[in-house]
Amino acid sequence: MADVPGRGGRYLVDKRRLFHAHPETAFTEFWTVTTIAAELRRLGLRTLTGLDAIDLSRAPALPVQAELDAAAERARAWGATDADLVPVREGHTAAVADIEGTGKGTGPTVAVRVDIDALPLAESADPRHRPAREGFASADPATMHACGHDGHIAVGLELARRLSSGDFTGRVRLLFQPAEEGGRGARAMLDAGVLEGVDRLYALHLGLGLPVGEVAAGTHGFFANAKLRAVFTGRQSHAAAAPEEGRNALLAAAQATVGLHALPRFATADTRVNVGVLRAGTAPNIVAGRAELALELRASEGDVCDELERRARTVLDAAGAAGEVEVRIDRIGAATTAVCDPAAVRAVAGAARSLPAVTSVHDDHRFGASDDATLMMREVQAHGGTATYVVVGASSPAPHHSPGFDIDESCLGMAADVLERAVRDALRDKEDA
Repeated sequence: MADVPGRGGRYLVDKRRLFHAHPETAFTEFWTVTTIAAELRRLGLRTLTGLDAIDLSRAPALPVQAELDAAAERARAWGATDADLVPVREGHTAAVADIEGTGKGTGPTVAVRVDIDALPLAESADPRHRPAREGFASADPATMHACGHDGHIAVGLELARRLSSGDFTGRVRLLFQPAEEGGRGARAMLDAGVLEGVDRLYALHLGLGLPVGEVAAGTHGFFANAKLRAVFTGRQSHAAAAPEEGRNALLAAAQATVGLHALPRFATADTRVNVGVLRAGTAPNIVAGRAELALELRASEGDVCDELERRARTVLDAAGAAGEVEVRIDRIGAATTAVCDPAAVRAVAGAARSLPAVTSVHDDHRFGASDDATLMMREVQAHGGTATYVVVGASSPAPHHSPGFDIDESCLGMAADVLERAVRDALRDKEDA
C-alpha cells in the first residue's frame, strides 16, 4: 500500500481500511463502536458510549434479539471482548468524545458528526475493485461500506488525534453516529442530549459526485423522507382446492406496490417513491397469508413529504381493504430538510481555500438525497447555533450504495485538514468576539 501524502496519511488509510473490512449495519455496529471508543480513550479523551450516548426508547425498527446475538458473535470473532460489548449489547452503538480546550475562558462548543454504519449489500469481488484486489474487502459477505462511512470514521479519529491536546479555547465534541442509513440514529442521539450546548455543527460526507480536490462548504437539496413498513396479514388456503377461502396478502401487497409507484408527483416540490422490499408467501400452491413491504418516500419540502406519506398510507390501507387483508403500517425512519448557515459555510470555505491540495471550493452543492444529520443541524439552529453539511470529493469509480463503490483515499487527509481548520477557526472567531 502506498502512503497517502499529508498529515496522518498512513493512519487515515489504515483506519479506513480496517473499518471497511469490518462493516456493520444499523444498531449492530458493535465491533465498530467499541473499536472507535478504544481509540478515543487511548488518546485520553472523555468518551461516552451506551446509554450515555444514545437513547433508543423512541427508536423504530430496532434489531430483534436474534440479530443482536448474531452481531455480538461477529464482534467477538473480530476481536471484541465481552466487557467491550456490555454498553452496546442492546443496540446502543454510538460514541461521543469531548475534547476540552486548555485556553482561558469558557469558549464555544464545536461539534463534528460522522456516521459509522454500513449497508446490507454484497461487495464486488471483481479484481478491478481495489478493496478486493488489495485485501481489505468486507469480511461479511452480506454487508459493505458502500457510502464512505468507513472514511468518515477515519477522519473523525484523525481529528481526535489532532485536537486531543486541547490547544484551543472551548470544547470540541466528536459524534460517532450509528444508523444513518434508515434515518434512525440521529434522533436517538438527540434524545440522549448529545447536542446540548453545541454552538456550531459540521457534518461530513465524502464523495457525492465530487472529484478529489473539490470541497463543498455547504449543501442544498436535502430530501425530507419517511420510511414505512407495511405488514399484510391475510389467510392461507390451498390455491387450487379452496382458493376462495384464502385472503391473499401477497396480492394485496403487490397491488399496493403498483399504487404507491403511481402516486402523483407535485408541482411544488421534487418527490421520490420507492418500494425496496416485498416479501411474501411460503409455496406456489398456497395462498399467501402474510406479506411485508418496505418503502421510502422523499420530497424536497417537508410538508410535501408529509402529504405524500398520508397518501401512501391511504394506498396501503385501500389495498388491504380490497383484499380483506389486515394492514399494519409502521414508520421505521425519517429525515428532514435543512439549510446551511452562511457563517458556517464561510468558515469551511475559508479553511478549504487555504489548502494547496484543494483545487476548487463550492459554497453550495446539491445533495439530492436524505441524511438524518439534518435533524442534528436543525436542533443546533433551533437553539441559536449554526451548522453546515460539508462534502469532500472522493472520485468514486461507482455510485454510492453499489457493490463497486470505493473512494480515492487521498480525500481522507483533505477532509481532516478542512475540518480541523474549520473547527479551529470557529473556536478562534468566537473567542475573539
